[in-house]
Amino acid sequence: MLKYKKVTTEIVAMLQKMLGEKNVSVELDKLQTYSHDEVTDPHYHHLPEVVVFPENTEQVATVMKLANKELIPVVPRGAGTGLVCGAVPDQGGIVLSVEKLNRIIEINADEMYMVVEAGVMTQEVQKAAGSVGLLYAGDPCSGDSCSIGGNVATNAGGTKAVKYGTTRQQVYSMRVVTPKGDITILGGRLKKNTTGYALEQLMIGSEGTLGIITEITLKLVTQPKLQMDFLGVFPDTKSAIDTVSKIIKNGVDPTCVEFMDNDMIRSVEKFTKIQLPHAESGTYLIIQVERDNEDAIEDVAMQIDALCTENGAVAVLVPDSAEIWKARKSCAEAVRSEDLIHSNDDMVVPVDKQPIAADAMIRICKKHNAVVRMASHAGDGNMHLSILRGNIAEAEWAATLSKIHHEILDVLIPQGGKISGEHGIGLKKKALMERYTDPVELEMMKAVKKALDPNSILNPGKIFDIT
Repeated sequence: MLKYKKVTTEIVAMLQKMLGEKNVSVELDKLQTYSHDEVTDPHYHHLPEVVVFPENTEQVATVMKLANKELIPVVPRGAGTGLVCGAVPDQGGIVLSVEKLNRIIEINADEMYMVVEAGVMTQEVQKAAGSVGLLYAGDPCSGDSCSIGGNVATNAGGTKAVKYGTTRQQVYSMRVVTPKGDITILGGRLKKNTTGYALEQLMIGSEGTLGIITEITLKLVTQPKLQMDFLGVFPDTKSAIDTVSKIIKNGVDPTCVEFMDNDMIRSVEKFTKIQLPHAESGTYLIIQVERDNEDAIEDVAMQIDALCTENGAVAVLVPDSAEIWKARKSCAEAVRSEDLIHSNDDMVVPVDKQPIAADAMIRICKKHNAVVRMASHAGDGNMHLSILRGNIAEAEWAATLSKIHHEILDVLIPQGGKISGEHGIGLKKKALMERYTDPVELEMMKAVKKALDPNSILNPGKIFDIT
């Protein structure tokens, strides 16, 4: 790891002069707030030396120029809802929060786009699009608490990715501050573009290691005329997961296909106090479809009922949509309420390989006496596995968890799987990245990082190490 300089009182004074005293903090309670994301393990919590709150792109650029000159690491941060410690300042230095870059700059309903600053909450983006009769299709489960800049930096997925794609498919262009403090616009509001490298696509999902995204031009789409949710209740995980590929390949064209195992259902029911159907023994597939008219909705309803029933469903229901989606989006909070000592993972496999992956996850966790809760964006193969310590001794937890991760990935990687579908790598999964990534691919990534950030100032130590 490279050697960085400390933030001195003189550096703090420079930051205060550039940003204003109100936008610079060294107070301990503030530093503690920005020492972690949603990962509860204190092993991953690290205090920054100072937190700054720039109010515009130009101020972000001045911070980066100063940091490069003084060799001080900068960790960009959105709303802090990450699950892999991607915004944790493990090298100290400066945490740069974009929370004051929170303006919706433009909504163009005719041309179907929106320009927003990075600190705008995702739910506000969705509401703003809806106010002009359009849809912002990005829909991460943490949409009420995450920011749009964080979504772009991690290529957030979410529930609607089956039909609309991940955040990557929702972005036209972005304004970015480079690690050296230069300002540029990447991409464009174009249907196609082969003008050199697609650098905006490189920036999406780079977890704040290649640039700080300050402004984004987002694609909007027409709202569906009719939308309906269905709940397939299955007797076990296998029958539910086996049904997913059949739903997708038989012309249902779902917007969402979400899975919850019975342990997760009962955990969520207890946490939300919502009485869920067949919670005592059922396993769920939540299937959402969009159609243009009632006849088409009725046709697809019959098709979903038949497919689920043929594959072992004990019931196919039209649930209370608000309640069932609240349940699905409360999974992470429900697990956290059970035990702060746990690991939230989001491995991804080809959709047709999910039965193999689910079986391996459950079998391996049980082998090591860990408690498992499973939910997934089943329609795109992104499997969310919550591993709780259960009866494993605290002193043995870290080593046991590492064994579980390695044994699961030893099964998933040969099936075409990857370490993460949407959470990213951050600090938490860095060792797994090193082990399970092709060496040539990893060296290419490191070469890009070294070229764009030669001093390794921006979010160092995330995804991989530079030596």
